[in-house]
Amino acid sequence: MASKKIIKSLCLLLIISSLSSKIYAAEECFEKASRSVFKFNMFLDDVIIEPIAKGYNNLPKPIKVGTSNFTSNISTLLSIPTSLLQGNFNQFAHSTGSVLVNSTVGILGFLNPAEKIGLKSVKEDFGQTLGSYGLGTGCYFVLPILGPTTVRDSIGLVVDSYLDPFAHITIREKELFNISGNNLDYYSVKGATAVDFRSNNITNFDSLEKNSLDLYSSFKSVYLQDRSNKIKNSPDNQDDWGNLEN
Repeated sequence: MASKKIIKSLCLLLIISSLSSKIYAAEECFEKASRSVFKFNMFLDDVIIEPIAKGYNNLPKPIKVGTSNFTSNISTLLSIPTSLLQGNFNQFAHSTGSVLVNSTVGILGFLNPAEKIGLKSVKEDFGQTLGSYGLGTGCYFVLPILGPTTVRDSIGLVVDSYLDPFAHITIREKELFNISGNNLDYYSVKGATAVDFRSNNITNFDSLEKNSLDLYSSFKSVYLQDRSNKIKNSPDNQDDWGNLEN
């Protein structure tokens, strides 16, 4: 019964996404509201996330690298089904192999031996999958805490919670290969992932804030460019923004 509901939900989301595919320029739907949400998110960043990220950067290097490897390994789990849905079997093999090697030999992902033997995992999600099918971005807007998104990517977020094995055994409260978790596990890892991303981009964020005439528009531009690169699997495709541009 539950599976039928999931299938119906996916069909509805795909229909909505296909309708939005006619919009390729990522037009603003709720710019005034989005700018207000953006200001709220920046306030949270200033008082909570950035200070934590700076403290995280001061941790001993082995702890920081290990945490980054662990969260990256968890994120790669979602790349397994989404790469398969995209028909990218090479990427599917690399992601699967990377997770298997790092989760075992790499001690639950805290080490990254997979990279040393040539297994390169690229983070994929369902929003990227829809983009690879040729579906347009739809309207651009900003969500509280989660940040910038589009109609296509927000649909992807919902579907990801069903496709992602980690979400499946935590917030979906299911069991997979005798492994299960809970909501705390899920949000703790997501929080650590966000802090790791922010800590890696301290300088880039500061540069955007200092040099942008309109910070909201700058973040919008960077987000859309980053998503476009990821969908195209271009050489500029990165696991996080890395080189933010004004």
